[in-house]
This record gives sequence, C-alpha cells and structure tokens, in this order.
Amino acid sequence: MEYCIFTEPQQGYDYDDQLAFALTAERLGFDAFIRSDHYLRMGEGDPLPGGTDAWTTLAGLARETSRIRLGTLVSSATHRLPGVLAVQVAQVDRMSGGRVEFGLGTGWFEREHRAYGIPFPAKRFGILEEQLAILTGMWQTPVGERFDFAGEHYTVEDSPALPKPVQTRMPVIVGGGGPRRTPAVAARFATEFNIGFVPEPTVAEKFAGVRAACAAIDRDPGTLKLSVATPTLAGASEADLTRRAATLGRDLEEYRSNGGNVAGGRAEITAKVERLQALGAERVYFQLMDMGDLEQLEYLGSEVLPHLPR
Repeated sequence: MEYCIFTEPQQGYDYDDQLAFALTAERLGFDAFIRSDHYLRMGEGDPLPGGTDAWTTLAGLARETSRIRLGTLVSSATHRLPGVLAVQVAQVDRMSGGRVEFGLGTGWFEREHRAYGIPFPAKRFGILEEQLAILTGMWQTPVGERFDFAGEHYTVEDSPALPKPVQTRMPVIVGGGGPRRTPAVAARFATEFNIGFVPEPTVAEKFAGVRAACAAIDRDPGTLKLSVATPTLAGASEADLTRRAATLGRDLEEYRSNGGNVAGGRAEITAKVERLQALGAERVYFQLMDMGDLEQLEYLGSEVLPHLPR
C-alpha cells in the first residue's frame, strides 16, 4: 500500500504553504504530495491569495524536495494544449529526478473557466482521449523518431516528441465515476485508476468496472494500479476533530455521515484503509483541505501512518 497527501491549494494557499506541506509530508514518510489543478476557489471565503498554477508549483517543489513523488489529481484537459503539457510534465519529471505522477481529467469547473478566459466546450471527453493519446505517444516515441497524430480536436505533425521524461513509463492517473468511457480510457492509457469521494460499495463497483475494461482489451487487470481518494479529518480527540471540521465550515457528524470520508484517530483511519485494501486499493490519497494545519499532517504522519498496512 502507498499513502499520499492530496491538497486543494486554490482554497487559499500560496506556494510557501504548499512547500511547507510537501516538505513535512516528505519528512513524515508519505509516498507522494499530490495537488489539484484549479485556478479558482470553490465555495465561499476569502479569495486571496488566489490560485496557483499546478505545474509551475510542482516545478518549484521538484527542486526543493528530494524523495517524495509529486503530481496532480487531476489536471484538466481544457487548461493546456497537449504538446505544451507534454513538455511541461516531462520537464518537471527531469527537474525532480523522475518523481512525477501525472493525472488528467476532462475538467468540470465551468465558473473557473469563465473567470480565466479558458474555453469550456460542452463535450470534453473526446478532448481527454486525444490528449492522452498525444501525451503518452510523445513520451514513448524513441529519441530520434517522429510522432504524428490526427484527430478531431488536435493534429500533431512531425514532432520530435522532446523533451523526454526521466521515467521510462510516466505514471498516468485516470479516474472518475463514469460507467463506460472512463474505465475504457483508463484501460487504454493509464497506469493507475482512481475513484474518490464515494462510499465503499461504489469503490468496489468502479474497481470491478475498470478491471472488466482491461480484460475487454486483453490487458492484464493486475497491471493497473487501483487507488482511492478520501477526504480526511485526523486527530487524537473528538475536540480536535470538531475544531478541524468547524474550520472547514462542516459539522463533524455530518462529515462522518458521508461514506466517502474518514474522520478519527489511528483506529478509525486504519480500519478505513483496511477496508479499502480489501476492495483492491493499492494506494490511498488522504485529502487534507486545511493546508494551514500542519499539526493535523504531523498527527497523521507520526501517529497513524506507521501503523497502516503496507
């Protein structure tokens, strides 16, 4: 099992906040620091300091960390052109010495797109599929050869497909709850399938769906890593948990009532992880929304992480 920290910096955290969180997560022994790829805060609250660009931030973190893996869950296919994104991700992989985890999705936050002048087409799944074909194609094209692609949304002609990432096979994360197209595209392009924020019976259903999609194209389902993202409140006491829920504008019992969340101490979090592992999960992303609360991260890393199954 692998354990990652998953953050949402657009909710009010600048580069220095993210650096402190990533360095702490690295010191505590987490496997990866993963962030969202959003430019606009969701919900109410102080809009300052404003969003940060995911891949610009990860480039900085690549030079200021040494072990922890770095990536997105997930970048939006609407935010960047595929050739530019291929260069950005490969460059960050080189800057990190081969520690990038690349997640890509269709994009969904329409208000964000309007706020920053980013086109938001009604139909986006075809864009996602073509971007994945171009990105993986460019990274896997041997040095000295050329890459071409002709699709409905993008055309790539005579590309040298450079620079190359350090990693021979870039980890590619595809996730979501779609019943048909999402599992199919994950089976074709991904090294990892992720489902998040849903109750455990739904996790089991989505894992079964993506395994079937692999089998349908004669891919060994065992070659696709399965992962779960779970919103997390961690603390040694009910008072700690109640305070942390209130900081997020949530009631603790209401938070616990959502089957996709986990709130508690070592016992509750370990039990949640063990149930996910029994469903087939090989990686868990603990989503910590309050990046100003390093004490919560310290508790999760020092009091819980050493006792989780590996």
